[in-house]
Amino acid sequence: EEWRQFQQVQNEGGRASCQDDRSTFVLMRTSQFTPWNEEVLASYQQDLNRAGDQGWNLLTEKYARMMEHTAPQQYARLADRLPKRGPERLQLQELLISIMMQWTREVEQRCPHLMGRGRNLSSVQDGPWNVSSETYLRGELGTYSDETLGLYAQMVLDLLAQGENLVEQNMTCMARGYGYRSLKDAENACAAQSHTGRP
Repeated sequence: EEWRQFQQVQNEGGRASCQDDRSTFVLMRTSQFTPWNEEVLASYQQDLNRAGDQGWNLLTEKYARMMEHTAPQQYARLADRLPKRGPERLQLQELLISIMMQWTREVEQRCPHLMGRGRNLSSVQDGPWNVSSETYLRGELGTYSDETLGLYAQMVLDLLAQGENLVEQNMTCMARGYGYRSLKDAENACAAQSHTGRP
């Protein structure tokens, strides 16, 4: 359902190349969803289905919400069409973002070569064609229903209490999807490639 909605996202510069790369899309999104518990998955599936039934596109909404930081003038023209988020909801989102970004920085410290191939981390590094991990996460969390966000928050807090790192779990799934046995193996391969100058 995400892929179907992604195909309908209209970009200002025309269709994006990533909209024609289903295998990467599936790998990235599967890596994100695999560590989630069944409650969060079911709730988000319901969000997607409900949006589809109502003719609303959650993927379009996600990219529109990112534009608040990457293209504020264009965002101002779209803001009134987006579902409203109250102050308590925004406060919860920012708490989750702070936890997730701390986890991301921990993974970056252990896997600098691998993480260096991805997005910039902080929203202060955003530009019109450069979306950071922080801004991407803010856009994504902004699309979840209140119910899904609440379940997601409980999952994050449970993992935090258990000393687990959701970003590390996500990146481990991604590394395995690319054929590596572990996150460490993927980091070692990226480090070796950077030393030889190969992409």
